[in-house]
Amino acid sequence: MKQLNKVLKNIEEVKKEKISVEFFYNEAKGRFKLQKISDGDKGLDRIIKDQHIHRPGLALAGYTALFTFDRVQILGNTEMRYLKQLSPEQRTKVLKKFFSFEIPCICVTFNNKPSDEFMELANKKGIAVFMTPLETTKFAYFINDFLDDQFSPQIALHGSFVDVYGVGLLFYGRSGIGKSEIALDLVERGHRLVADDIVMISRKGDGILMGTGTELVKHFMEIRGLGIIDVRSVFGIRAIRFQKRVELLVNLEEWDPGKEYTRTGLDNETIELLGVDLQFVRLPIFPGKNITVISEIIALNYLCKHYGFDAARSLSEKLEQTIHGKTKHRDPRAGYERSVEYLEHDFE
Repeated sequence: MKQLNKVLKNIEEVKKEKISVEFFYNEAKGRFKLQKISDGDKGLDRIIKDQHIHRPGLALAGYTALFTFDRVQILGNTEMRYLKQLSPEQRTKVLKKFFSFEIPCICVTFNNKPSDEFMELANKKGIAVFMTPLETTKFAYFINDFLDDQFSPQIALHGSFVDVYGVGLLFYGRSGIGKSEIALDLVERGHRLVADDIVMISRKGDGILMGTGTELVKHFMEIRGLGIIDVRSVFGIRAIRFQKRVELLVNLEEWDPGKEYTRTGLDNETIELLGVDLQFVRLPIFPGKNITVISEIIALNYLCKHYGFDAARSLSEKLEQTIHGKTKHRDPRAGYERSVEYLEHDFE
């Protein structure tokens, strides 16, 4: 455990502090039907430094004390109709004040076409303006999710990540301990490989870690003594997935007779990763031990707990009831209650 903590503390957390408007546009235009309506490449070199968005209603009304101008600005029906109902003099004054700020870019929803004056000032200031047919609420939701993903903290962890019965198991351990072989065995049993060797982990929202592979390695695996294999080519599309929530960290370590391992599972160990408490299982291994089946049981046991049944606690409660005399023994010679009253003859 100390060794694992030491390794995890030495992992460098990577967090994007900025993205360019050009990157934003190239990634979002196909997904969110964005169309650039400002001149040429103007504004594409500007930088987005904040993962949040802003609707500048109050700023257009003249109150700019709390105007978060360094965010992506979204103008919907409310903002565009407000500008249209202003007199030409008022509109000019409002727009000049609005465009005096260093805005990264502007997105206009519902296919609202900005006025010529609006576009002229945007082009003059070198601010990119985009238009989308999507409604404001839906577009804002999509962009929030996209930016949250781009700015989320991320680390790279050496391990194997497998979806086992819908539970994301991340296998960790020293190089050569057998992580890839366990992952391969699980895939052969019908489970799905997310990533091997290098697992990219990002924090999404509160308490959610998402794991994926790298673009270069994808679903290739290195099996010592065999070489490189492509899991997708060998097992088909059913054997892979591109991302999965990380729910359990399984630390593989050689069996140490002098070390104490959990026997009951009453105390769930957790370890902090990217500020999230991740459930942690120490799994000692030795020749002949079926780690694949145990891994499946780890996932199934996690699902049982998730749906309200904890086997260790259930047995502990029964033992406590027995110790305190709440359960009456029917066979005083054995001291234990039989599981069935009458054992019928088995003639098979």
